[in-house]
Amino acid sequence: MHNFIYVTEKEAKPYKDKLIEMTLELQDLIREYFTFQFHFIGSSERNMITYDPKTNIGYDFDIDYAINDFEEEYSASEIHNIIITGLQKLYLSYGYNKIEDSTRVITLKRVDPFSSRVLRSCDIALINEYEENGECGQEYIRHNKKTNIYMWVKRSSPYKLGEKIDYIKNSGDWNLVRELYLDKKNYNDDPNKKSRSLYAETVKEIYDRVNAKKI
Repeated sequence: MHNFIYVTEKEAKPYKDKLIEMTLELQDLIREYFTFQFHFIGSSERNMITYDPKTNIGYDFDIDYAINDFEEEYSASEIHNIIITGLQKLYLSYGYNKIEDSTRVITLKRVDPFSSRVLRSCDIALINEYEENGECGQEYIRHNKKTNIYMWVKRSSPYKLGEKIDYIKNSGDWNLVRELYLDKKNYNDDPNKKSRSLYAETVKEIYDRVNAKKI
């Protein structure tokens, strides 16, 4: 079990600001190829950043880079390589000392060289908006590590998080989300299960619980 607690917006702000600075520099660095917008998502977006004071694990951020390649000039692999090459030139200057390429995201980490503890991290997903049969959705660049192929894959959104978040907030039950999310973080023993997944699960469970009361 972990000992995660919430940090204040003021405490997390210096690290969030550094990520914004890095991303703005990255935008300029790769502008000759394509542009992208970015936004923090999940717990990073809603000031629910966590920190484990006993193990120094925490300050995990999630960012979506929404790629603008309207003419489809670049393959998923080319887009990924341009982004990660740019990040490799920048991440050390912004307080991170490790970069990893996982299946769904590019992860930046600040690792304590003496204890190997992760002091803070940031997961960056490369996404795109699309419209199909009159419905809008998102896709992301997925790395198939067995074949070493990068491809666009539809991002499943079975929970319709935006609608559920609004419903929970309007019902006055947002504190239930904060409590359950912290529990999930503390009892999660799967290192491959990211904060964004835990957040999505939390929203769905609380929505179902609140909705059941009103039926």
